[in-house]
Amino acid sequence: MYKPELLAPAGDFEKLKVAFAYGADAVYLGGRTLGMRANAKNFGFDDLGNCVFYAHSLGKKVYVTANIFAHNADFTGMSEYFIALAEMGADALIVSDLGVFQLAREVVPQMEIHISTQANCTNYNAAKFWQNAGTSRVILARELSLGEIKEIHGHNPDLHLEAFVHGAMCMAYSGRCLISNYLKDRDANRGACIQPCRWNYKLVPPSAYPVPPSAYLVEEKSGERLPVIEDDGGTYIFNARDLCMIRHIPELLSAGIRSFKIEGRMKTSYYVAATVKTYREAIDDYFTDPELYKSKLDHYQSEIDRIGQPPFSTGFYFGKVTGDDHAYKGDSRETQQDFLAIVEGYDDKRDLYLAEQRNKFSVGDKIEILRPGKPDFTQIIDALYDDEGKPILSAPHPKQKVYVKLETPAERYDILRRAKPEKI
Repeated sequence: MYKPELLAPAGDFEKLKVAFAYGADAVYLGGRTLGMRANAKNFGFDDLGNCVFYAHSLGKKVYVTANIFAHNADFTGMSEYFIALAEMGADALIVSDLGVFQLAREVVPQMEIHISTQANCTNYNAAKFWQNAGTSRVILARELSLGEIKEIHGHNPDLHLEAFVHGAMCMAYSGRCLISNYLKDRDANRGACIQPCRWNYKLVPPSAYPVPPSAYLVEEKSGERLPVIEDDGGTYIFNARDLCMIRHIPELLSAGIRSFKIEGRMKTSYYVAATVKTYREAIDDYFTDPELYKSKLDHYQSEIDRIGQPPFSTGFYFGKVTGDDHAYKGDSRETQQDFLAIVEGYDDKRDLYLAEQRNKFSVGDKIEILRPGKPDFTQIIDALYDDEGKPILSAPHPKQKVYVKLETPAERYDILRRAKPEKI
């Protein structure tokens, strides 16, 4: 049996490096245009070249998104962009629009093209079409069951199938949502989604506004409103639970999925590190011994639960979603850990580690250090120093450089985290 590719999100260069350090085989990322995550930091052209060079130096791969649904104006400069990506050695383009696909085939015929989940490939004939058209991989629609995926693989055994195994689920059909367009004129299908499906809505009676339908749903923070007919209020009506398939790796492999994709280009380096580490461990354990993997299912799940807010969902993999796959009480993606800092280097003269702060932490805090490929360890912080070597009691400033004494040897990209206090 083939070992699947573990594919991680890279919203910026740090996340790319973290993803590779913690075990990803490849990353997907976007340039400043043509991608579906315009609000991520993304990469300028020179940065893209640096990403590809860095990845290839490690024997890893980089896939570049160009998966918007393009309008005429979007094609200006697209040919030159694709040619430059091919020349720098990017490993594949991810596309969904037929016009973009056709242009890519014309100007960079030697470059691999992966068909985005936005293209809604839900059957073996569509997969065959894309394979005959010259693509090497299809990223399947999220609305497919494992049985349907297995049938697609059976009809197209030489086509690489990629599927999401972890992360946020869009409430719309494979991400084709118009709520962001309606509320803020931000086109979700051109990379500018504001994720209104995560907002909290309350029902307001029609008498509160001069031109009533039956009622309005009003988002509590922004005041944005949607006309509705329902009469129940105060619920996250669009908010799907996050996907998690960590307990079902054998089923994913049996269905013929060759690339396991993690969602999250707009999430933190900590999310990328912890999620990639756990899936890397689970995949490697399974290929070492399926019984070892089976014996550690609760361990994997426990690690995932610490990254996000359980319970999670298995999406459509085992049939249609139900009310249990919906997060009615809030954002299912909230982490149970505070991401405190990321290790950047080591001062051997003082035996101190340089770290960059991400959330406030102080002398006396009990922390845990997350390490790629190694067990985590915990300790109490007994001393902190600023970048001039002066003792300090806490690191309160965003991205503050601090030196910290660690009791076990650490490496660059190790992460300091702390359990959040339980909510009362």
